[in-house]
Amino acid sequence: MTTVEAVIDFELEPELRELRERVAEFVREVAIPAEPRDVGGHGTDEGLRAELQEEAKRWGIFGPQLSEELGGLGLDHRGTAVILEECGYSLLGPQALNCAAPDEGNMHMLDLIASPAQRQRYLVPLAAGEIRSSFSMTEPAPGTGSDPSMLRTTARRSGSGWVIDGRKWFITGAEGAAFTICMALAEGAGATMFLVDAENPGFRVERVLEATDRAFPGGHAEVLFEGCEVGEDAVLGTVGEGFRYAQVRLAPARLTHCERWLGAARRALDFALSYVAGREAFGGPLGELGMVQEKLARSLIEIETSRLLIWRCAWALDRGEPAKHESSVAKAHVAEAVNRVVDNAVQVCGATGVSGEGPLARLLNELRPFRIYDGPTETHLWSIARRQLRAHAAAQAAAGS
Repeated sequence: MTTVEAVIDFELEPELRELRERVAEFVREVAIPAEPRDVGGHGTDEGLRAELQEEAKRWGIFGPQLSEELGGLGLDHRGTAVILEECGYSLLGPQALNCAAPDEGNMHMLDLIASPAQRQRYLVPLAAGEIRSSFSMTEPAPGTGSDPSMLRTTARRSGSGWVIDGRKWFITGAEGAAFTICMALAEGAGATMFLVDAENPGFRVERVLEATDRAFPGGHAEVLFEGCEVGEDAVLGTVGEGFRYAQVRLAPARLTHCERWLGAARRALDFALSYVAGREAFGGPLGELGMVQEKLARSLIEIETSRLLIWRCAWALDRGEPAKHESSVAKAHVAEAVNRVVDNAVQVCGATGVSGEGPLARLLNELRPFRIYDGPTETHLWSIARRQLRAHAAAQAAAGS
């Protein structure tokens, strides 16, 4: 008889179902009606974001991923997956609930690593939605991108602190953020994370890049650390442990990206279903054409398989596992799947799909970069294949011993 150590229960608890329904209602009644105001500039307007967050607090849905101590709902990873998918149905939903990138990933890492003083100074106001943050990792060539070993930003000891020098780019949310978490090579120790206040005279946002997406407040910026002096208390965690801490942030952050964009893909499919149900072509309803039906069916399959992979990874995280493999598999699949869903919706909706007469054109622009950030699909596929080959070689060696 086989003993099953643990099972994945697909039945949601009554409290979680009620919360999901409340979030869905909030999205319908508050977030989606506010979308016409979310136009222009690099990311959601700060005033609109604050207004939506206050409303989310009033609805009792603010901070689903945060502990109750931090004013959140204290959900586990699976519960968070359910709620982030639901709020992702509108691009404004994650902003309203304070579970959008990069703040969500930064809050998770600060909660696990920050000192008591750092928690009070950075995490508490960030969790309350009073400030925003950024994560300064990516660098222009020949610096680090998908390969973290190419990190070039340095931090040298100076008196009672450190001096950081380097250039970062495509730093989401840097414009208007209160602080950034900078990854730098600490002198004699290796990769280290530093908390750098925006008003530090050695730090500046040089420009905000033009990008296809604009859902993130502050957009994506190029920033410069030039003789940037910070104290010893700016070190996040332990000197030399930056790459290890990045892994603490990476798997959950990858997963929450997948959850939010899955909600957006559902929005695209629902719009396509409504469109084809009311459109006549070639002597009958558009939805009765076989090629249209195939796209709709394949889109639903993409959504269902994506959700299963997300829940599988959430289950591993809730068990205390690193979930590096599970998050990589989920990211590689979901990033491609949600783009196919949106593309299918655009195709069956024709000119309406590429116009402003609905959400599809905006979603097409917003979701496309997801195949690149948090690791391009190709990097994840390479990593997944390498793990398979190593496991196979180990199994072969064990069988032959």
